[in-house]
Amino acid sequence: MPRLPRVHVPGGCYHVILRGNHREPLFGCAADRLILNDLVAEALAKRCARLHVFCWMTNHLHALIQVSDSPLGELMHSIARRYSRYRHRQMRTTGHLFERRYKAWLVDIDMYFVALLRYIHLNPIKARMVTSVDDYPWSSHHAYSGTTSISWLTTEFGLGLLGTSIESARVAYRSLIKQPLDASEDRLHDDAHPQDSRIIGTDRFLDSLKIPAFRPKSTENLQELAARICAGRQVPLELVCSTSRQRHLTSIRIEIARIATDGRIATLKEVAQFLNRDPASLSELIARHSRG
Repeated sequence: MPRLPRVHVPGGCYHVILRGNHREPLFGCAADRLILNDLVAEALAKRCARLHVFCWMTNHLHALIQVSDSPLGELMHSIARRYSRYRHRQMRTTGHLFERRYKAWLVDIDMYFVALLRYIHLNPIKARMVTSVDDYPWSSHHAYSGTTSISWLTTEFGLGLLGTSIESARVAYRSLIKQPLDASEDRLHDDAHPQDSRIIGTDRFLDSLKIPAFRPKSTENLQELAARICAGRQVPLELVCSTSRQRHLTSIRIEIARIATDGRIATLKEVAQFLNRDPASLSELIARHSRG
């Protein structure tokens, strides 16, 4: 199944998860998280976006972001790129700090905001890093509970859902966050719409977005595509999908990968698995061939 393209809805709210590459730690010390905070604040201001909830875990980031006219990708790529450069300077290294593709779900926040508020803030407890959210400093929990203020965080909407005044809303929030963990909360993303896995919401919410249905550019599947190309080259498909490193097979594998990804038939990872290649190696092979 090809990976769906990003969906951009101006004013839409997205639950975003950005993981460290190979789930490696993203921070070396407390100062690193402060640098990330500054970069996030700058990126939000530049793109007129709002951050409603966040939690910076050791090896991944959680955020509930409301975009404006600029797509979410511009914001996330800016944050990831600038923080990666900072960390690489600190560690005197290179490479990918984050996974290449962040996860994001467009969310009906009128229905799911409170659930996401708990889901994101309770991550340190679920990871057994702390026994109380009060003991974890790197989230928006403290702003919602009223013990700190974060200028680049938007709490008005969430608190408005919990009470008619700031005081009553914060009392309701503290009560909400102290409720025992429920196993069903870990399955929040199971509520992704059956017709569109990029969206968490009801049929009515999906209909209100008026997003065109996604259709692949090609009606072929990966097996059919590869068989057709191999037949044209008069090379057995079994050989192309084998671990053989014969040089003449390289151009065939590149052709299959390019057409499959361009035609939204399969992702590069799926093509690599089909061809018995390493995804990173296949990606580099394609890039090197393009430069040549």
